[in-house]
Amino acid sequence: MAQDDAGLRGKPLVFLERQSYRRRRVIDAARVLPFVGLLLWLLPLLWREEGAAAVRSSSAIVFLFGTWFALVGAAAVLSWKLAAQAREPGGAGPGGMGE
Repeated sequence: MAQDDAGLRGKPLVFLERQSYRRRRVIDAARVLPFVGLLLWLLPLLWREEGAAAVRSSSAIVFLFGTWFALVGAAAVLSWKLAAQAREPGGAGPGGMGE
């Protein structure tokens, strides 16, 4: 047991402030959003085109526009959160570094 504690003492613990941690997660979500959108836009290519289980093209168009609206809404929410966090006292400014 004493050996286990000695091995952990040499590594400093990483502590991130709650605000900077949340800001980084929002930035990560903003970076991943285009890839999620691309996957959702390519999804109709996997749908069946023949037989009884075929998907109508009108349904595919509605899906694509619904996906587009959802992506615009998600981007707006992420942008709003980033702007709100930048306005907070001690928040990150335009340069991305909190001071």
